[in-house]
Amino acid sequence: MNPEMHEVMTERFGKDSLIALATVEGDMPHVRAVNSYYMDGAFYCVTDARSNKMKQIEMNPKVAICGEWFTGHGTGENLGHVLREENRAIMQILRPAFAAWYLNGHVDESDPNTILLRITLTQGALMKHGRRFSFPD
Repeated sequence: MNPEMHEVMTERFGKDSLIALATVEGDMPHVRAVNSYYMDGAFYCVTDARSNKMKQIEMNPKVAICGEWFTGHGTGENLGHVLREENRAIMQILRPAFAAWYLNGHVDESDPNTILLRITLTQGALMKHGRRFSFPD
């Protein structure tokens, strides 16, 4: 991803952003809206390890996403419990970004099934003011 596209992605999605996340189970696609945060070529979501999306990602980590004039593909990865030491830095960013809903009954950090999902982008296309950015080129 070139620096200009990365800048637009950060501007547009480097906050609580609703995106559509598509997974596949067998030959059936499934899509749902998820709250996410973009940083350094990946989207991050807090979710439940027992959710259908995580079960589907475990079977097939290839996903598709779209939102706000962006569409892309990536690889979904369960980074484990949100309180893992390895997740501390990103969670310090996500908690304030998701503050409007995070701790009002939607998330129980004491539950070991509350996990961090990372969607690492492998390709994408973005539109801004009639200009198209894409990667790989």
